[in-house]
Amino acid sequence: MAGITPSQTVGPFFAYGLTPSGKYDWSDLIGSNLVTPDVAGERIRIEGRVTDADGKPINDALLEIWQADGEGRYQFLTVKPGAYPWGNHDNAWRPAHIHLSLFGHSFLSRLVTQMYFPGDPLIPYDPIYRSIPEGSRERLMSSFDLDATVPNWALGYRFDIVLRGREQTPMGL
Repeated sequence: MAGITPSQTVGPFFAYGLTPSGKYDWSDLIGSNLVTPDVAGERIRIEGRVTDADGKPINDALLEIWQADGEGRYQFLTVKPGAYPWGNHDNAWRPAHIHLSLFGHSFLSRLVTQMYFPGDPLIPYDPIYRSIPEGSRERLMSSFDLDATVPNWALGYRFDIVLRGREQTPMGL
């Protein structure tokens, strides 16, 4: 008879399990095989930090885009999404947004949210955005960041994520 199965930490072990072995830069969604460089649309670069309520970096977080290093920072290069009709009612459109799924210290703590772009005229009409309490909505808004811009290639945006506390990033599906 075999002994008791030893217990193990749930994880995450993201750096070991999900880091490619030098094939390509996973943060570059345009230069990878996920999006071709000639795809139509505005190239953008998004970066930010993942922190707890005290501003301490979450250094072992996994950000899934629908990415985080030892400083709790992430970045990715992609094409800015466009607005799309979604059939919620006649002439209903979703504003440009990116879905983000973030795992904290384990697979048991997960935040699913959306990042919106400043100045989008559809935001006031979006029922998902409006479902977030008024004092928290601004935490779903990215900000233009010239320092994150890739010269002559992609505009830069910043979107910091706070996992807990008074300033936590709201869940927004």
